[in-house]
Amino acid sequence: MATSLLSLSSPSSTKLFVSLHNQSSSFKGNITQLKSNLPNNFPSLKQSVKRPLFNIIQAKSNASSSNASSSSVDGGSSIRFRLDNLGPQPGSRKNRKRKGRGHSAGQGGSCGFGMRGQKSRSGPGVRRGFEGGQTALYRRLPKLRGIAGGMRAGLPKYVPVNLKDIADAGFQEGDEVSLESLKEKGLINPSGRERKLPLKILGTGDLTVKLDIKARAFSASAKEKLESVGCSLTVLPGRKKWLPLSVVKNLARADEYFAKKNAAAAAAKASA
Repeated sequence: MATSLLSLSSPSSTKLFVSLHNQSSSFKGNITQLKSNLPNNFPSLKQSVKRPLFNIIQAKSNASSSNASSSSVDGGSSIRFRLDNLGPQPGSRKNRKRKGRGHSAGQGGSCGFGMRGQKSRSGPGVRRGFEGGQTALYRRLPKLRGIAGGMRAGLPKYVPVNLKDIADAGFQEGDEVSLESLKEKGLINPSGRERKLPLKILGTGDLTVKLDIKARAFSASAKEKLESVGCSLTVLPGRKKWLPLSVVKNLARADEYFAKKNAAAAAAKASA
């Protein structure tokens, strides 16, 4: 810096001084004032001075942060994952609650279980619905029947279809009426548990077309009306209930015994 100031007085530096003086600045005076006020009045000469390393690092960090913000706005495609910028999402990690570690921790003395009582002791505690010995709520309420009381007797066992619904569906004479055909016609749309239930024909309404009806069960009135029209009725077998092998053998023996007994009775009646 000193050599540059001394070189200003030499003739070879007149061109430099003229070029510096032509720049827009607030300097007005002679060379002595220039020497005393040179660092403040000539920012172009100040740029030739080496900046401290801290300022350079700070400028680079500011530039990288501005680039990161711009890339996050664009979609974050230019961000590279490194070991120094990896971390969990904010709020995804939470410190565990430390109980019994002093009052300053928030759960120090009784750990949130109160001071005394059965619920503050170790062990299983009390059962669900227990109210200290008085009649519990589930015992004070009256019982309900059927499905409302939790009994399976109230659950439906069939998908019911009336004769008037079959007549309105537009079946032609000789068509087959079954669970699948009724689904195709849109008469029934079972869902949930009803998808596994069989079909039952009820007797509300009348039918004038001869049809081939296949169902698991028929009501008494529906069976009478369909037989009077001339429809063919097919009772589909139900799903067999699982039974132990010993029970199956006993049932087979009982069927065989009653078959022989009925045959003997019929033969005796015929001979008489």
